[in-house]
Amino acid sequence: MTADSSRNTGVRTRALALAGLLLGVGTLHFVTPKPFDALIPPQLPGKPRTYTQVSGAAELTAGTLLLLPRTRGLGARLAALIFITVFPGNVQMAYDWWNSDKPMALKAGALLRLPFQIPLITSARKVYRAGR
Repeated sequence: MTADSSRNTGVRTRALALAGLLLGVGTLHFVTPKPFDALIPPQLPGKPRTYTQVSGAAELTAGTLLLLPRTRGLGARLAALIFITVFPGNVQMAYDWWNSDKPMALKAGALLRLPFQIPLITSARKVYRAGR
């Protein structure tokens, strides 16, 4: 296996993993929207469900684009943008859960989830850069 084919396999694997994540979570936005509605910071105008549906549609779009080599770069850029824009919702969840009567394990999980946006963003960036 050459270095180029090994690199392409790694990029394809990373792109497919991101696609699977985005397609799965995007679907959940429509199947079970209430948990996502609760993540919407109350400072935002409009109804939380609108944000849930828009972000779910964006995730489904990015996931689909990542599946195809021809549109993978665009999908990766959209994925990185999504991971950045949903971060305030993750912060809102951590704040809400920390100030609730939820078990300590869930509170800790909500806080520990925050740094995981970084590898998601960098993975999307690597997929994008590989396609350039």
